[in-house]
Amino acid sequence: MIATILLSFGVLFVAELGDKSQLMALTFALRYRWWVVLSAITAASVAVNLIAVGVGHFLGAALPTPAIAVITAVVLLAVGLWTLRGARTPEPDPELAEDDSARRSPAKAFLVVLSAFLLAELGDRTMFAIVALASDRNWVAVWVGSVAGMVAAGALAIVLGIAVGKHIPERAIAIGSGLLFLYIGAATLLAAVAPHLGRLPECALAVVVPAVAGVALWGLGRADARRPEPITQADPKQDDPQPLHSRR
Repeated sequence: MIATILLSFGVLFVAELGDKSQLMALTFALRYRWWVVLSAITAASVAVNLIAVGVGHFLGAALPTPAIAVITAVVLLAVGLWTLRGARTPEPDPELAEDDSARRSPAKAFLVVLSAFLLAELGDRTMFAIVALASDRNWVAVWVGSVAGMVAAGALAIVLGIAVGKHIPERAIAIGSGLLFLYIGAATLLAAVAPHLGRLPECALAVVVPAVAGVALWGLGRADARRPEPITQADPKQDDPQPLHSRR
């Protein structure tokens, strides 16, 4: 059982390194509190891996992962576009940004991260590895090891996100998060519709989507900068001539 736990941990940890799930963990760590992100990743890992080992051990069949992957890709692309839309707003005052961060609901952040990871992991390739491991090994050991490996990979990404986020402005974080979501969504969609494409071509093609969005955002920013400022009318009270007695 211990050997199965270690094997499952190693397989999942290595598989998650540099994967879209780890990029999502890094992105969420830039926007939400680390303990909220880590707890949501843990809950999603427990649920997804339990489904995977159940499918592998009891049913011996796979979930409709291509359909789930397409839904996940659409959701991630929508989140990326929404994040970039919010990044076009002017840079907030640091004190107001701190107040907004303090008011951000941990419960809502938890649900956002949890739902995103549930969808992403259900349509991920690592789920097939869990199903395969649970088909001929102790499913409890596979479940424990896979959860630990997935959470460890997510924690590593969260640490990196916290270290990076301390030195980056809020607007830059929003733009980077939006572009990352677009990349993850495009890569997920390509993996679902063209599974035999290969990892390298898939990554290369997925970069096109955030690149185009980044150029468009840059163009919109330049257009906003060139737009003339609205002419404000002067206060009539300040332009009134002085009374005659004051001139004398």
